[in-house]
Amino acid sequence: MRLSLVSSRVSRLTDHLGFWLRQVSNHVSHGFARKLADKDVTVAEWGLMRVLYGREPSAPSRLANEMGLTRGAITKLADRLIAKAFVIREASKNDGRAQTLRLTAKGAKFVPELAALADKNEIECFAHLSDDDRRTLQRILGETVARLGLTKMPLD
Repeated sequence: MRLSLVSSRVSRLTDHLGFWLRQVSNHVSHGFARKLADKDVTVAEWGLMRVLYGREPSAPSRLANEMGLTRGAITKLADRLIAKAFVIREASKNDGRAQTLRLTAKGAKFVPELAALADKNEIECFAHLSDDDRRTLQRILGETVARLGLTKMPLD
């Protein structure tokens, strides 16, 4: 069905892909948030931890650019993760005035456990899809994200 800007009827909510995307997205996101809450981690904190996992210490400004967040948002996330002993802030090796963020050993050990929760949530929500359908859906959504120029990591 091609979407027409001029219609002789008022469209139903369920006529819109956005309605269906939002319904699925809310379910998937809220389920994952509940799983993380049991571990005392938010989705945004998980996102930063996953980005830091397996990499060299990174400047908050670089992380902000990669995640599509403000530097202030990265600082707030980092402060919360530092308080939980998952992240450390330290002076940059290249510039003593600059700071970097990296996972602590505790944080690096915790990321695979949280990733397993993400995998579990994914299976619970999408196990009914064939591999081909999953790849097709991922391709279509990826193309849509690119076409819309979306760069902010969906963490809320």
